Amino acid sequence: MAVLKKYDFKGNEVGEVSIEDELLKSDVNSQMVKDYLIALRTNARQWSANTKSRAEVNHSGKKPHPQKGTGRARQGYLGAPQYKGGGRVFGPRPKFDQHIRINKKERRSAINTLFTNRIQSGRLSVLQFPHLDEPKTKLVAQFLKNRSLTGKKTLFLAEMSEKDVSSFVRSLKNIPYVDFRFMQQVNGYDVALNTDIFVFDSALTQFIDLMRGV
Repeated sequence: MAVLKKYDFKGNEVGEVSIEDELLKSDVNSQMVKDYLIALRTNARQWSANTKSRAEVNHSGKKPHPQKGTGRARQGYLGAPQYKGGGRVFGPRPKFDQHIRINKKERRSAINTLFTNRIQSGRLSVLQFPHLDEPKTKLVAQFLKNRSLTGKKTLFLAEMSEKDVSSFVRSLKNIPYVDFRFMQQVNGYDVALNTDIFVFDSALTQFIDLMRGV
């Protein structure tokens, strides 16, 4: 049975939380996890990059210089790619229907595998939810310092129905490499990107349901 360490907002260890071994079993290979992460990043792209071709640039149709007698190569149009302000050759164009479908079972299995890796490496812990009446960036920074996480990518996971979470989220805004997600919104890229993860104790039930694929 895996054990998650539980901390208070001062960074002190205050207990442990047990996780059933059944939740940590996964037959997903690394290639499936890679395909899942690539699909997430591809689907996040806007595919809206656009450049003008030779036919679309706004230029006069007059020849740049006479055809003969100058000793120069013949040129027919100022909007040609070799001229400044001319059209692009094979430039990026808007693309559509680039979405990669992610199978629901594969998504759940990949997320479970990524969370399992964090648990087994001791990089996932439980945090007592700090009830802040107002944003306190200094307190969050001190917590990260006490846990030796300053400058490291850290993710906090909370339950969406949790009250007073807005003050905590605002406390993170000026701290680099720190991110926040609701448990219902987290995806595998968030887990893979961050080195350390803290799950609020109020969101622990949702976290276990996520590991079970509920």
